[in-house]
Amino acid sequence: MVKSVVDLTLTKTRSRRAPVKRLKNLCLGLAFIGLLVAGVMFWPSSPLDLGVGNRLLTSGVLASWHNGDLIVLVRHEERCDRSTNPCLGPEDGLTLPGSQSASALGKAFQTLGMDSSDVLSSPATRTAQTLLFMFGKTQLSPGPLAICGDAMGEEILGHKIPGRNLLLITHSACISDFERALGFEHADAAEYGSSLFVEVSADGKLKALGIMNSQDWATALKQL
Repeated sequence: MVKSVVDLTLTKTRSRRAPVKRLKNLCLGLAFIGLLVAGVMFWPSSPLDLGVGNRLLTSGVLASWHNGDLIVLVRHEERCDRSTNPCLGPEDGLTLPGSQSASALGKAFQTLGMDSSDVLSSPATRTAQTLLFMFGKTQLSPGPLAICGDAMGEEILGHKIPGRNLLLITHSACISDFERALGFEHADAAEYGSSLFVEVSADGKLKALGIMNSQDWATALKQL
């Protein structure tokens, strides 16, 4: 009995270009992933951390401060209604530790020098108390506004006097609004007592120089 023979001869020669094409596509895919990773690594999500090394000096913050060219947004200290710490007074105000931190924060700014600086706070109890413990006074922003939102840069500039720094004691949401307007859409939420330093150029343009967290002031000032 004759067994049937199966003809395994390919009717079409396999193209040599297929493996090359697959390799090319793989390389393109890896290159694209590499670009994405590089973008995540080198695109800043938050402004510069001024608490590292001597960045108060190297970032230009100190020079701009002495020239009166800065807007500084400071988040209020620890709020009572979101803490188990003892309250200083009203529930919408600060905790007792928050008032102590505010005093220390005020001393840090006084070390930089406050002769060419003005201060304002939003009308909230916690911001007004923060300002009070920082500098022994309460100066509220005009009207019932907290100076937040998409147009806050223009609004804040309206309160700044040329040649004088402006400190605004405000809220984390307002600082986030300002950071988004400056190109930091994914910045970390501001900590209690943290300060965002923004330089105002001669033509009115704004540039974020960095953030100083409350606990980093002592070390940073020793570098000056």
